[in-house]
Amino acid sequence: MDTSLQVSGSLWLHRGNSSLGGQARIALLEHIATTGSITAAAKAAGMSYKAAWDAVDAMNQLAGEPLVARSTGGRGGGGTRLTARGAKLVAAFRAVEAAQQQFLARVAADLERFDEQWPIIARLGLQTSARNQLHGTISGIRHCGVNDEVTLTLPGGEAIVASLTHHSAQALGLATGGEAFALIKAPWIEIARGVDLAGLPTANRLCGTVDAIEDDEGQAEVILALPGGTRLAAVMPHDTLAARGLAPGVGATAAFTAASVIIGVMA
Repeated sequence: MDTSLQVSGSLWLHRGNSSLGGQARIALLEHIATTGSITAAAKAAGMSYKAAWDAVDAMNQLAGEPLVARSTGGRGGGGTRLTARGAKLVAAFRAVEAAQQQFLARVAADLERFDEQWPIIARLGLQTSARNQLHGTISGIRHCGVNDEVTLTLPGGEAIVASLTHHSAQALGLATGGEAFALIKAPWIEIARGVDLAGLPTANRLCGTVDAIEDDEGQAEVILALPGGTRLAAVMPHDTLAARGLAPGVGATAAFTAASVIIGVMA
């Protein structure tokens, strides 16, 4: 089986902000042209009769003129056919689609180190509610009864530990050497200096320098820059910020539990 990364794309037609159709609807039009029957075309396209006619009606309206015409009666009975405009639309779609595939093939052939670059781009599309989204390599998995302790090494060399059930680790396919990302919500991280660390979580303690502070309405967001380039965000009350003497340029430590780290992988 070929496991190399492939380039593909889907073509859609639009009128203003409305979608006229893509592969599925163009295929439906082609089935109508071939069978002359909306019933047969719907069956060939794998959709219900109603869904097929709803799609045809939407295309007719969005196109501004009929793409499909239906006739009734006559010696040969009724039927369904593409109008001249509908036939031209299908031909145009397939021509653009062929040009698109040629373009994508050239991109895949010409892009330097495509297999290495594209996974990074895919990670950029990750959207979560967690303020801290960290990518790294799994450097260790330790079984602890029903839970596993997973160590994720960040690009800068710092390591963080996550605790998750053994079942979850298996379901995610976690293995040493594999890539994964860690999600940590800002309120779950404590940032403090020296003696203020007493009583704070010990599973994860990362030292760095306070890079920025945004203090607003009694709550402060503190950004801690780690030596390897990773930045961690924590949220704390203004009073806690003042009591801990945190300010830009001050050395501090981020502390958080292993259970507060959510591990994920790209599907």
